[in-house]
Amino acid sequence: MEEIEQKIEEVLDKIRPFLRREGGDIEYVGFQDGVVYVKMVGACEGCAYVDQDISAGVEIILIEEVPGVIRCDASMKLPPSVMDAYLARKEKEASLNK
Repeated sequence: MEEIEQKIEEVLDKIRPFLRREGGDIEYVGFQDGVVYVKMVGACEGCAYVDQDISAGVEIILIEEVPGVIRCDASMKLPPSVMDAYLARKEKEASLNK
């Protein structure tokens, strides 16, 4: 699982420069049952085109480059285990930044 998540992060790192040019970004939230959960931030958050950007861009690239990925979801409707892991990671990051 860790290897897949690392590959997902690498692919997202390739996509980020394009999003950042428009003032946005993408944050990896989690991976479960073939679904990559992401959060759109900055100018991308709440953008009317976010669903199109995800399905026509991010999702296609992830499916092509990461074996086991079948979908990308930016809805933030997370399975409990994904939410728990995400919150734990954010808490750890916050404590490291103090």
